[in-house]
Amino acid sequence: MELQQAIRQRRSIGKVLDLPVEKEKIERILESAVWAPNHHHTEPWKFFVMTGEGRRVLGSAYANAALDALDALDGMEAEEKEKRLAREEAKAMRAPVVIAAACSPSTNPRVIRSEELAAVHCAVQNMLLTAYEEGLGAVWRSGEPMQHPAMKSAFGLKNGEELVGFIYIGYPAMISPEGKRIAAKDKTFWIS
Repeated sequence: MELQQAIRQRRSIGKVLDLPVEKEKIERILESAVWAPNHHHTEPWKFFVMTGEGRRVLGSAYANAALDALDALDGMEAEEKEKRLAREEAKAMRAPVVIAAACSPSTNPRVIRSEELAAVHCAVQNMLLTAYEEGLGAVWRSGEPMQHPAMKSAFGLKNGEELVGFIYIGYPAMISPEGKRIAAKDKTFWIS
C-alpha cells in the first residue's frame, strides 16, 4: 500500500465485527508504534493490549469513573444507576481488541513534557495507519474518563504518567466514510 493512499483513505472505524484479530497483526501494529519520532530518544510510550475478558479491566474502569458523577446526581434510582454503569462497562466490549496508550514521560530535566505526549500521539497515528494496512478498522477514543484516577489505577500508571487514548481495533463492519479536508495551501503561510 502506498503511504499517501493510506494517509488519505484511512478513517476512524467505530463499528467492527466481533471476530478475533490475529496476534501477529496486533504485534505489527505495536511494532510500528515504537518507531514514532521522539525527542531525546526517550520512547515514552506504554501499551496495554486488552482482548477477550481482559477488556473487563477497561469496562470496570469506565464504570468506576462514571460512578462519581452518578453519585452526585440526586434522586437517581438504583435501577437506573445500574443501567448506566452497565452501559459504561459495555464500552470496553465495542471491539475485540482495545489498546490503551499511555505516556510515561522521562524525568530528564532537558525533556519537555509536551514533546513526550506528542511522541505518544505519533505512535498512535502509526498504529492507526498500520491497522488500516492490515485490513482492520480502528478508532482512537479519548475523553474525560481517561483522566479519572480509576483509569490510571486500572493500568497501574504512576504519578506523571497519563493515558492518551484507547485504540479500538477489529475487522470493519461498516463502509469507510469518504474523507474531506481543506487544501493545505489554504492553511499554509509561507514566510521567506
